Amino acid sequence: MSAKILKEGKKYTFSDYFEIGNPTEEIVAELGYCYSAEPWDFPREKNFDKGVLGNIVDLYYALLPKVSLNSEVAKREVMIAPLLHAVVKVSDVKLNIEYPVEIDDRLGGNIDYLFRASQALIVIEAKRGDLDRGFNQLAAEMIAMDIYDEGSESGAIYGAITIGQVWGFAVLERQRKAIIRDAHTFRFPEDIVDIFSIIKGILG
Repeated sequence: MSAKILKEGKKYTFSDYFEIGNPTEEIVAELGYCYSAEPWDFPREKNFDKGVLGNIVDLYYALLPKVSLNSEVAKREVMIAPLLHAVVKVSDVKLNIEYPVEIDDRLGGNIDYLFRASQALIVIEAKRGDLDRGFNQLAAEMIAMDIYDEGSESGAIYGAITIGQVWGFAVLERQRKAIIRDAHTFRFPEDIVDIFSIIKGILG
């Protein structure tokens, strides 16, 4: 029998999952879920004013020579927040920032961004530019939200992870207790239309 990844009697926050080097499949299995990585067809919104996104891209390129993007805070302010704010402006959603969720000793902490609509969408920024370890953290947050929202009739919890320049998406199918990581990634700002249309499509 293999050793447990999560130690008895130790309290884990979401950010602790970033530091765990085990594969995502093993981590989520200890939490009672299964995992796969495959191409996924997310809902997309096609009818929106692309000029809004053009303004974000123009601002990004205007700031690029003048702002250092070496820190996570800088990337959040310049590359992530403007895109999420644009979603809020054109959607009937509520955006929570640093949203606290406490389930038990294994699942707790603050979610970077939590969108609330007919579907829940978690967005997190991966630390130190590591999407794979960041996905371990995202998976833990999606599982926590599945438990936290157990009374919801929504069939899925959605997640997005970004390092600023790159975005990836995932879905937790609640009935199957299965997390699927989309095999595709998207670049900012080159693929901003794809990123925006997926987020908007998920939220409705």
